[in-house]
Amino acid sequence: MESGHFEETGPSETCTKISELLSRVGDKWTILVIRNLSGGPVRFNALRRDIGDISQKMLSSTLKNLERDGFVRRTVEPTNPPKVEYALTDLGRELLAPVCALAGWTADNAHRIEAARQAYDHGPGQD
Repeated sequence: MESGHFEETGPSETCTKISELLSRVGDKWTILVIRNLSGGPVRFNALRRDIGDISQKMLSSTLKNLERDGFVRRTVEPTNPPKVEYALTDLGRELLAPVCALAGWTADNAHRIEAARQAYDHGPGQD
């Protein structure tokens, strides 16, 4: 993190803000929603269909949280019935870079992580 981003806050408040954001963007549904919106605006039912095993309530809640945080924009067209689409904002598109980097790093290192887990689980003092 570049210095200066949290100049007006203390270390404890900075950690709290980082922790809150990582909790939001690190959950399973948020990552899937952001990934599925990366190609452009998507309607609710199409998004739910593309994500798969997500309830309507969970998708709605996830979208509302992302909209509140400024990552997603909800657009309602005054048709009958109303056409509602969700799209990433500029902030949401900026979030794609670190999310994709973390996903790539995870894919590249999954075998090393699994090997470390195996060594730990079967090491001295482990049952």
